[in-house]
Amino acid sequence: MSWFAILGIGLGSFAFKAAGMFGLGRLVADGWGRALGMLLPPALLSALVVSQTVSTGSNLVIDARIVGVVAGGLAARKGAPFWLVAVIAAVVTAGLRALT
Repeated sequence: MSWFAILGIGLGSFAFKAAGMFGLGRLVADGWGRALGMLLPPALLSALVVSQTVSTGSNLVIDARIVGVVAGGLAARKGAPFWLVAVIAAVVTAGLRALT
């Protein structure tokens, strides 16, 4: 992924949040604006996690990172706090890398 795309998405997200803080959120408080504001940050974060997990440069890589992300996702699905999700993902990934 290009650094320009990452910076552009980050600046756009920041501008969107700043617009809401300065009262411009009232213009789109109902309907699609609210739905977009609620769904955009998790969607962007998910896309970045997936792209960083399964790619190295321009190559598709399936390795221990996938298993760690899946383990973290399962922990999150069960309602674990974020710190525990991160620890579980890291421990599973490190353990699998140690075995291979």
